[in-house]
Amino acid sequence: MKQKILKVLESTDGYVSGEQLSKMLGVSRTAVWKNIKVLRSEGYKIDSVTNRGYRLTEKPEMLDAEKISQGLETSLIRKIEVMKTVDSTNEELKRRSRYGEPSGIVIAAEKQTGGKGRLGRAWNSDIGGIYFSLLLRPDLPPGEISAITLAAGYGVCLAVREYTGLDARIKWPNDIIVGNKKLCGILTEMSAQSDRIDCVLIGIGINVNNEEFPEPIRQKATSLRLELGRKIDRNEFFRCVLRSLDKTSAEFLAGFSQEETEHFSKLCATVGRQVSTTNGGRTIAGTAVGITSGGELEVRDEEGNIHLINSGEVVVQGIY
Repeated sequence: MKQKILKVLESTDGYVSGEQLSKMLGVSRTAVWKNIKVLRSEGYKIDSVTNRGYRLTEKPEMLDAEKISQGLETSLIRKIEVMKTVDSTNEELKRRSRYGEPSGIVIAAEKQTGGKGRLGRAWNSDIGGIYFSLLLRPDLPPGEISAITLAAGYGVCLAVREYTGLDARIKWPNDIIVGNKKLCGILTEMSAQSDRIDCVLIGIGINVNNEEFPEPIRQKATSLRLELGRKIDRNEFFRCVLRSLDKTSAEFLAGFSQEETEHFSKLCATVGRQVSTTNGGRTIAGTAVGITSGGELEVRDEEGNIHLINSGEVVVQGIY
């Protein structure tokens, strides 16, 4: 029914009343309203005016694997798939990995019904963002892969800066921010034996054309559209992100140079700020002074001692 309503709206120059739609399609006005609501949730902009009816003003731009792949030359990423809805792109790749899905596949979704972030938190995955996961099977021992999250964040950060000109920065270890608001989150999960990695899943959610957020995160989340005041071509931007992500991930797997580590530290908004973290019942507080080549956060306490933080929740002064 919603497709029939959409077809009428697309073919009409102006407004169509709910009563007209009801008679044309042989359904109740309540059914019309419910389907209009569904279309809006899928990204269609539909004006409604009392005594005039409904008018389609904007269609959502859908992610298209073929468009995204055009001109995309990558060394790690070999295949891109786009799904309309999925519980979680990470969960989808977990299922596929059990059946031997090879390294290099990217699964993207228009919407996730069970998107998740670090520490079991839910990730808002409404229409308008880019939500995807990359499956890798690196030939590395488990202890040497933890910094892949930072490499992925570095790649996304560089892509945002290149494509938009925004001063995007990294909040250690897994967020990209603009100003003091969150633009992107990254969740890395791993399946491994004691001496080898079976697979690594890098899940990334970027707020692109999102215009509003639910109340719990409204004050600390942003999107490219909100920052720029205009819509972004998601397929074109996604191509830029994948190209950059592929490059920084490949560089990480080959071993980050000192120059690359220093550049990463300069883009890290956490460095230079007061931070605190609690791990194993012990609280460490001080100034973040740098990032090691292994992705650890260097924190100098009041006595001048340097602590290396490689996991846990870090509270950063001035950033949500």
